[in-house]
Amino acid sequence: MYKTLIFLSLSTFLSASSYSNCDFKNKNYSDICKRVVKSGVSYEYANRFLLSYFKTKKFDEISWKYLQPNKIKYHKIQEQKANNVLVTYLPKLVKNLQKYKEVYEYAEKKYGVNREIIAAILLKETKLGKIHPTHDAFIVFNTMVVRTKGETSREKWLLKMGKTNMAAIIKYCYKKEVAPKECNLPSSYAGAVGIPQFMPNSFIYTDSYKSKVPDLTKMEDAILSCAKFLHKKAKFDTLIEWNKMPNIPKIEEQWYEYAFENEDASFVYETSKRGKVYNCFTKNKPELDYMKEYTKKIMRYNNSSNYAIGVMSLAYQANKRLLLAHKN
Repeated sequence: MYKTLIFLSLSTFLSASSYSNCDFKNKNYSDICKRVVKSGVSYEYANRFLLSYFKTKKFDEISWKYLQPNKIKYHKIQEQKANNVLVTYLPKLVKNLQKYKEVYEYAEKKYGVNREIIAAILLKETKLGKIHPTHDAFIVFNTMVVRTKGETSREKWLLKMGKTNMAAIIKYCYKKEVAPKECNLPSSYAGAVGIPQFMPNSFIYTDSYKSKVPDLTKMEDAILSCAKFLHKKAKFDTLIEWNKMPNIPKIEEQWYEYAFENEDASFVYETSKRGKVYNCFTKNKPELDYMKEYTKKIMRYNNSSNYAIGVMSLAYQANKRLLLAHKN
C-alpha cells in the first residue's frame, strides 16, 4: 500500500520460537496480543511487534501534547478558521471533481453518496492529498496506550481507542506480510492515515477503484473508501437533492454566532448518549430538517459540528459551481 513498506515472506517471522502466549508486563499489550491472535495473527508475529524497539519503545510527544483536554477548545476554533480558509480552495475542489468525474460517478452509483460531499471531505482532511502526514500511526497509538492511566471516562475512551487501533495495525501488517520494523503507516498526529484520513480500525471500509488492494494514498481509492465509509457507517445511501437545501453558507454564519454565544452548542444533537444536554441549533427549526439529516451523517465521519457544517457548505457551493460550469 505504501512505498515505505518492505514486503517479506511470512516465513521470516513464523520460524520456530518460544513465543507461544501473550504474557506481557504491560496488561494492555497482553490485551492487544490476545485480540490479534484471536483474529488469526500468530503469537510469534504479535510478540515481535509488541516487543519491537521501533514500535513500542518510541513515543510521539507532539501527538501526545495535542491530544490533551486543554487543546479541545483550540481544535474547535481552528476548525472554524479552516472552514473559512478552505472556501478559497473551491476552484481546486471543482477541478478535482471534473478530473475524477468517472470515479465520482462510480462512487455515487455504488454507494449513494454525493460526489461533492466526498470531495469536500477529502479537501477538509488533506487538501485533496496535498498535506502529507509526518507521524507514524502505531507510535501515536502506542504513546496513547502507554501514557494513559485509564482513570477518568475520557482516559478510558482514549485507552480503548489506542488499543483498538494498535490491534488493527498489527492485523493489517500481518495480512500484508510486512515485518513489524518495516510496517510504517504515515499518519496525522491523531493517527489517521491516507488522503481520507482513516483511523486504522476503519480500514474495513476501504475500497479500490480498479486494484485488488485499496491504497489510501491514491485519489481514486480515497474517493471510493470515503463513500463506502459514509454508506456503511452513516447509512448514507440516498443522494442529496441540493435544491431542497437552505442557503447553507448563510446557515453556517448563523451557526458560528450561535456556537459563540452558547456553551455546549451542537448543530444537530439535543443530548448525548450519556445524557449530556446540548444547546441544539436546529431544535424547533423544521426548515432545517433536511440539512440536519445529512449533517448527522457527516458527523459519523467526524463528530465535530464545525467540521460537518464546513463539509456541507463546501459541497453546496461546489454543486452550484459545477452546475454553472455545465451551463457554460
